[in-house]
Amino acid sequence: MSSDSVVIVGAGHAGVQATVSLREEKFDGDVVLLSAEKDVPYQRPPLSKAFLKGEMDIHGLPLRAEAHFRDQRIDLRLGVSATSIDRAARRVELSDGRAVGYGHLILATGARQRRLDVPGVDLPGVFALRDIADATAIRERLGPGRKVVIIGAGFIGLEIAATATSLKAEATIVEIARPMGRAVSPIMSDFFLGAHAAFGARFRLGVGVAAIKGRERAETVILTDGEILSADMVVVGIGVVAEDALARACGLECANGIVVDEYLRTSDGAISAIGDCADFPNAALGFRTRLESVQNAVDQGRSVAARLTGKPAPYDALAWFWSDQQDLKLMIAGLSHGVDRWVVRGDPATRAFSTFGFRGGKLAVVESVNRAGDHAAAKRIIGTAKTLTPEEAADSAFDLRALAKRGG
Repeated sequence: MSSDSVVIVGAGHAGVQATVSLREEKFDGDVVLLSAEKDVPYQRPPLSKAFLKGEMDIHGLPLRAEAHFRDQRIDLRLGVSATSIDRAARRVELSDGRAVGYGHLILATGARQRRLDVPGVDLPGVFALRDIADATAIRERLGPGRKVVIIGAGFIGLEIAATATSLKAEATIVEIARPMGRAVSPIMSDFFLGAHAAFGARFRLGVGVAAIKGRERAETVILTDGEILSADMVVVGIGVVAEDALARACGLECANGIVVDEYLRTSDGAISAIGDCADFPNAALGFRTRLESVQNAVDQGRSVAARLTGKPAPYDALAWFWSDQQDLKLMIAGLSHGVDRWVVRGDPATRAFSTFGFRGGKLAVVESVNRAGDHAAAKRIIGTAKTLTPEEAADSAFDLRALAKRGG
């Protein structure tokens, strides 16, 4: 392939956006997109919600129609993974026995499920939600009266629990810490704990899993305090780790993922890394981090495409996330690391409120439940010269929208 060719490893949100943005930025060279999966690249968020509930089928999931890749001259190779990278030759060895050369390589390899290292975790009936096949298998087993034990109360665990209880399954959530503890404020964590209990879920907090047992499939989950939970199905959602094995094997610098600079370049200037696998310097926090969000994946895909077409700029996009759990839509703008003061706007009892987090007196993060207006305003305030005090944030009469619209 020519020196101006771009090869992208990974066809999730980051990889697909990179291809889209390259063509939008008028890149005219060859673009190869490698996907280890055989399905046309698809959305991940609905897998734990609408798809799992049966409100969306596989036809509603694709990020782009297959014809789009043909029309945009993107060489989409399904069921083909990268097995190794020869940096000196600028060549990627492929699982189909072939190889592809690159002028620039983009690693969008995502993340893999953190393994629960306990006896019985490989029994039939134990699932992790990684892809369409996993979501389909879980969906087939959900239903009234089915006993589902969910290990981990992060976003994915709670979304699955919300779907399970909406389908009249019996959901028990096991969590060593607190619900969504690494991602949200204690106020928001407590609210969702109460909300899920009202949905019908049961919690076992402050305990871990000692073993999963069963004859031909998972039948019980043994907790570290000795309690035995009956299970028709077990879903493990204890977080993910960066999929950086390919990068490590070829000698790229890795830490909490593939280390990149503010332009998303790895330790090899001919290779970039984006999305869930990238360990990047976060401008808002002042230290390196790795984010698992569609927003981050998409914005990093755009950023690399712009750099490769002559418009380099440091990556500094505002992080934002969302999670749908039954009738509750949680939206987060910003990051809660180092927040030293939280205030509440609205009344949690109404199931529509926000928490505003301040770091050193400056607004750093806003978490909103069923208050899209607060979320929209937050995205226009955080990281700008606009000032908002904790007292103003907590005052429902204060006009957030007007502040957001202001220049500065």
